[in-house]
Formats: sequence, C-alpha cells, structure tokens
Amino acid sequence: MALITAYWSLDGIIILTSLIIIAYLYMTRKFNYWKKRGILEVPPTPFFGNFMECMFLKKSPGHFLKELYDQTKGLPYIGFYIVDKPVLLVCDRELIKNILVKDFSYFIDRYSSPEENDRLSYANIFFLKNPAWKILRTKLTPFFTTGKLKKMFELMKVCSKNLNTYLESLKLEDKGIEMEIKDLTAKYGTDIIGTTAYGLNVNSLNNPDDEFRKHGKKIFDFNIIRGFEMLSIFFLPNIVRMASMKFFGKEATVFLRKVLWDTITLRMESGEKRNDLIDILVEQNKTYGDQDLGGFKFDGDDLVAQAAIFFTAGFETTSSLMSFVMYELATHPEIQDRLRKEMLDALKETDGKITYEMIFSLPYLDMVVSEALRMYPPLPFLDRVAVESYKVPNSDFIIEKDTPIYISMSGIHYDPEYYPDPYKFDPERFTEENKRNRPPCVYFPFGEGPRVCIGTRMAYLQTKLGLITILSKYEVTPSEKTVIPMVIDPKGLLTTPLGGKIYLNIQKTKINAN
Repeated sequence: MALITAYWSLDGIIILTSLIIIAYLYMTRKFNYWKKRGILEVPPTPFFGNFMECMFLKKSPGHFLKELYDQTKGLPYIGFYIVDKPVLLVCDRELIKNILVKDFSYFIDRYSSPEENDRLSYANIFFLKNPAWKILRTKLTPFFTTGKLKKMFELMKVCSKNLNTYLESLKLEDKGIEMEIKDLTAKYGTDIIGTTAYGLNVNSLNNPDDEFRKHGKKIFDFNIIRGFEMLSIFFLPNIVRMASMKFFGKEATVFLRKVLWDTITLRMESGEKRNDLIDILVEQNKTYGDQDLGGFKFDGDDLVAQAAIFFTAGFETTSSLMSFVMYELATHPEIQDRLRKEMLDALKETDGKITYEMIFSLPYLDMVVSEALRMYPPLPFLDRVAVESYKVPNSDFIIEKDTPIYISMSGIHYDPEYYPDPYKFDPERFTEENKRNRPPCVYFPFGEGPRVCIGTRMAYLQTKLGLITILSKYEVTPSEKTVIPMVIDPKGLLTTPLGGKIYLNIQKTKINAN
C-alpha cells in the first residue's frame, strides 16, 4: 500500500502536483506588491516575473529596461518583478536627481552584488557597500587628480607611440585592410591600464598572447555562462550567493589575484615609487594594515580587488568607447573629416606633439565622444537599493527599505523629449549652448552624484589620446563585415556589439598635419 492511495504512481502524481502548487503560490506571493500601493506594474509571469527573456539571454537587461521606460513615458515610475522580487524603475528626472544626488544617503548602495566571500569581486570600489565604500572612495580619489593624470599622461603617450608603431607596421599607405577594431582598441586600453595603474609593460599590441589580454577577453566574453553570471550579479544576487558566481570568472580571478598581489608585494619590498595605483594601495596598506574599516581591509584580496576592478573597467570602457566612435565615424564620413581637421589643426600648433592641454582643448572631439556615450553608454542602466524607507517628495508613496531601484540610462539617452531624432548620431547635441539648455540628469554615461565613476576623467583622457593617434593619420570606412545598423549583443550586460566585434576598413589618410 502506498502512502496516500493504494498506488505509488498515484501518490507520486499527488505529491508532485502539490509541490508545484506550493512552488507556484510561493513564487507569486508578492505579485500584487505594486498594485496594492497604487503603482502601475507590468503583469508578471510565475517563476520569472517580467525577466524571462533576460534570464534566457534573448534580450539584454539594458534593452528590457529601455522598453519599460518607453512604455512608461509620462509616469514617474513603474513596478516590475525579477523572478518574485518587486523592483522599481524610476523614470522621472527629478526623482532620479533625488536618488542619485540630493537624497543619495537613502540610496548609497548598489543592488548588484557578487558573493561576499569572493572578496576580489565583492570588496572592490564598484560593488562595495557603505560605510566601507565611502572610506575607500576617499582614499582612492587622489589617484585621479589633475596632477596625477598629467603624470600618467606621459606613460600613456608611450602606449600611444606603440599603437602608432603597430599601425605603421601594417603598411596601410597603398591600400587599407579590414580590421576587427574592438580588438585593436582593447589591446591599447590594456596596455594603458597596465602601465599607468600597475607599472607593467604589458605591450599586448605586439604580443597578442599576453596573459592580461587573454584573461581580460575572457572576463567580457559574453557566452551563455558568462552572460548569465553577469546578469545574476546585477539582477539576481541571491542566485549568486547560492552558486558562488564570480564577477571576474574563475580563471581570471586566479590570474588577477596572483599577478596583482605579486606586483603589490614587489613594490612593498623594493620601495619604488611610480605615482600609480599600486603606490596608493601600498601606502594605504602601510597605514591601515589589517584594520577593519566597516567591513573592508586594506590587505589581502580586499586590497587586490581595487587593482582588479581598475584593470577590467579601465580597458573595457576605453576599448568599447573608441570602437563605437570609429564605427559612427566610418558611417558618417563628413563628421570624420571635420574631426580630423580639428585634430590636424591642433597638431600644427604643437609641432605634431600630442599634449595633455591640447587633448582637452578640442571641442568637436569632445562633442563626438559625448554623442557616442549617449548612444552607447558602457553600462546602459544604473542600480541602487533603498538602505532605509524613503518617502517620495510630493506624494504618499514610500519606497520601502531594501527595494531595488533601476534607472534606464539608455531610455533617457534616447528620449526624444531631450534628444530629438535620438537614433541619429549628431555631435551637435553637445555644443555648449545645447548642453546649457538641456535639463539636469538626462545625460550620465558614467553615472551621477557621489557614486559617479571615479575614473571618468581618465577614461576620457585615454580614449581621446587613442582617437587622435589613429584618426590623425588613418581613416576608417565600412567593410564587408560591418553590421549596419549596429546590433547590440543580447547576452551582454554591458553595451557591446553582437559577437563583441566591430569590423572596419582602415587606411592611411592622404591628409596630414604638414
């Protein structure tokens, strides 16, 4: 005799059905959360919420949030669900300003989170929670002062020279060649971060098998496994804790821990000073050692974590931005010609030398880069979590503690109210007059408020240096493999082209600075 009926098979069906019903009831228990509060919500699907296509990597989270933003036009916010978690998408720019700037203390932490025991991922400045984040931010800020950047610029110029030498070796005078441009810019970005942050001569331009380049590529290789790992860290942190997923991936985590800790140890022993990130980390280690600073220590993996995040964020941001700029210039030759003329005129004034002051004195270059960041922000959304309950101004709505908050950067950047004909690449949007006339908090490619990307100025500097190095001597045009219009990879958490590649023709320009 079976447990419930006379038949084991029937018992099995009853038990399985009961478990399914229990799971269904549990996973849908919160599905009226927003409706009960009078907030418009997207009707969710059991077990997935509104996140099914993203979880199956058929739609990028950035695109999902942009679609939600577009549907919500005219409303300050909309509720949706990630699996069974109630989440709020904020669309009103005044409320966005409150969250990111004015009332930042209520939303100081990101919702995204690696597994806490994976210190290399969890303890870096991007993911770290307050109060440790605030302490760390204060200690690392001196690395990005104008004085420090000017010193680093001299090291960057060595990488720029290597990039120029590499392109000259291809002998592009007679005819151009088709090139995967993102790989070129990623090697350049890797070399710059290697020398300016760690004092390492990576030189991946001439050594394609370099370990830094190899592992950097793996970190942002958005295959199914890496795509789901990244998705989970930013949207499903509970799964991350259960599955021990790593932000850098398993292989890259092992590599970065070893090579960066070896670099830090060597600097400690030698006493050498290079005015780079390692110097700052060594100094903080000597000052604070293993002292607990609100859940963070300037020692071990917590220390190495800062070097690791600057490597990954530094080269990926630069390589993506440069490649998207060159893609748009290849498809808009009149803009490319105007930009090259500005570069060449400036180089004439400096006898062909690229200087720090000259880079930041080129208004059209700044306009072109700004427009590329509008269309292709590195991370197309911002995430926060309410660290305490917050009453939305001029309303009765209270955002409860621990509620995840998302802001669609792409949604705002493509909003025709702020950017008419938003799918057109138009650098004129960023003239000084247009910038003054645009309302606040509708352009923030590197974030906004106290938690804005700490390396923003460095990213602009190395990007503009690379663009001047290439475009002052070479022109880019579409090739047979160029995908027009641009298609963004649905498996990519970051804004990345389909397959992670952009093909263009590159050829020596007939115009020069002489």
